[in-house]
Amino acid sequence: MSILAIDTASSVSSVAVAREGCLEAEVTVEAGHTHSETLLSHIEGAISFAGVAKEALEGIAVSIGPGSFTGLRIGLATAKAMAYGLGIPLVGVPTLQALALSFPVPGAYTLALMDAQKGNAYAALYEWKEGALEEVEAVHVAPLKEAVAKAASRGRPVLLAGELAAKKRARLGDLPPHVLLAPAHLLTARASHVAWLGLARLAAGEADELMTLEPFYIRRSEAEVLWEKRHGMEEGKAGAPC
Repeated sequence: MSILAIDTASSVSSVAVAREGCLEAEVTVEAGHTHSETLLSHIEGAISFAGVAKEALEGIAVSIGPGSFTGLRIGLATAKAMAYGLGIPLVGVPTLQALALSFPVPGAYTLALMDAQKGNAYAALYEWKEGALEEVEAVHVAPLKEAVAKAASRGRPVLLAGELAAKKRARLGDLPPHVLLAPAHLLTARASHVAWLGLARLAAGEADELMTLEPFYIRRSEAEVLWEKRHGMEEGKAGAPC
């Protein structure tokens, strides 16, 4: 079973073609362009490099968040359109779970982090048990330093994963001896990890409803908050007594 996997939850555009136990091709790029400009060409490139006909794909896996609101919308819309057009199943994969898949270290925690703006982080804690990645603490929004301190308080080694930890390293100050920042080459999101998790779901007979699958935002976008404030104020003025 060859599937296409897409991750556009961050500034990185990553597309992979994989089958059970084999990564057939992967294109991962962070070039400053918007996903709307590059995603389709990355998909075409990955499929071409894999030597797999588009019609031979048997499923699509897509990173559903949390992450960049715009990036998630573009990735999911593209995945839905392709799944519908090809008549193949679609599965959504949690972004932070895919990020944590890089670190199969028994006896340690992986704190997966993504930027939630205004000094906050999307954070989730994972550990490996009996060869499988398990969620210790569900995805939530917290100040970056607070999220790291909470994970560190558990007393076991903690590996910080995600570009946010590297970009805001100075803000974290001195880390406890048992808290380590993941190597730079493992910090970025990769569609191959989305593919492995997607393949597992498909093999278990799982698939998401094409029309109802939505990004996992956790919080509203700044645009929505500003719109609500602006229109709420206007409605308040309109309804005020003379």
